[in-house]
Amino acid sequence: MRYLNVYICSLLQVLESIIISFDSVIIALVAAFWIMLPAYVPNPVAAAAGGGRPIDGGRYFSDGRRIFGDGKTYRGFIIGILAGIVVGIIQILLQDLPALAFLPVHTCLSVFLFSFGALFGDLMKSFFKRRLGKERGEKWMIADQYDLVAGAFLLAVIFDYSWVISTISIPVLVFILILTPVLHRVMNIIGYIAGVKDVPW
Repeated sequence: MRYLNVYICSLLQVLESIIISFDSVIIALVAAFWIMLPAYVPNPVAAAAGGGRPIDGGRYFSDGRRIFGDGKTYRGFIIGILAGIVVGIIQILLQDLPALAFLPVHTCLSVFLFSFGALFGDLMKSFFKRRLGKERGEKWMIADQYDLVAGAFLLAVIFDYSWVISTISIPVLVFILILTPVLHRVMNIIGYIAGVKDVPW
């Protein structure tokens, strides 16, 4: 009987550790999505609201290719950034709720940097894409998935390094790297079906 009790106690401890580990994974996943929302929103909004005057004004670079291309417009860029900021402000207003206390805390500065940085990264990707002779909508693995992450984190590290270090843990960063290409693919498929994008990637 004593051995049975020891066995049951050991089993309960193992189950408890599994549950705690699973909870930690879910919390890190939700935190990654939450912290990146101001960066995730601008790109699809910019694609949907695009059109009008291109940012490069139709000009060509020294290599004879467009600087950014017709896909990058002032309207899409500005509306995309504003959409990310609006989402971020809503997050800031909600983060005092007890139920959301486990989530990372955004600030007005971090929201702006993530929103602007996401489209800045996309813009820089387009610049280098043109330099490589790639056409608009042509696949560019890795860069297509992580341009917004690179842009958002670059600006955040430069202008709000203390927030990055104190807010984004290693597990959250890992899930950002896992989650981003998945969401990127899903949103592009939705955009393609909706007629907003010419290609589903």
